[in-house]
Amino acid sequence: MVTIEYRNAKVRLAEQVYDPAEDSYLLADTALEIVKDGMAVLEIGTGSGFVSAVLKANRDIRLIATEISPLAANCARSNRVDVIRTDMFSGLKAGKQFDVIIFNPPYLPTSEDEKVPGWLNYAFDGGVDGRKDIGPFMEQVADHLQPDGVVLLLISSLTGIDEVISEMEVHNFNAHVIASKKCSFEKLVVVEGRPIK
Repeated sequence: MVTIEYRNAKVRLAEQVYDPAEDSYLLADTALEIVKDGMAVLEIGTGSGFVSAVLKANRDIRLIATEISPLAANCARSNRVDVIRTDMFSGLKAGKQFDVIIFNPPYLPTSEDEKVPGWLNYAFDGGVDGRKDIGPFMEQVADHLQPDGVVLLLISSLTGIDEVISEMEVHNFNAHVIASKKCSFEKLVVVEGRPIK
């Protein structure tokens, strides 16, 4: 098993689990600017647990994560991340609210013939437009977020940044890009969403 180190965190990687890449590093760095000691944090779709592990290594927080893949959930647990194996918010107690909710959804536009076999597909497959999980996430996120909480969503220019911001606004969030990084064929961005009061 390969172990990587980043910002005080040591993270083990596993087969059939998404390896941290530019998107993971951008989201971890941005989350560290937002997350403060004492906060309650939820990461949806934690994968290897990389972002959560970096946060826990640098902040005194209460953190829990969800993950649909049993392989990724086990990997995240090996990285000392508390993980509920569930689809998005399904396994969380009703009424539990967080200061920050983080999500790096599968954002790549994916046709049927581009799907990857096995659990790894969940890390990449954003549906035809790259946004298949963003609508369901936005429909549920307010139920789990403190009224003055923050949503951090990592997406790509391939996903449609304006469309994602519009989706967030439809669900009563002020949303704007707070971090970005140009990669070879796309621009990665972190969109911050705050509930409209």
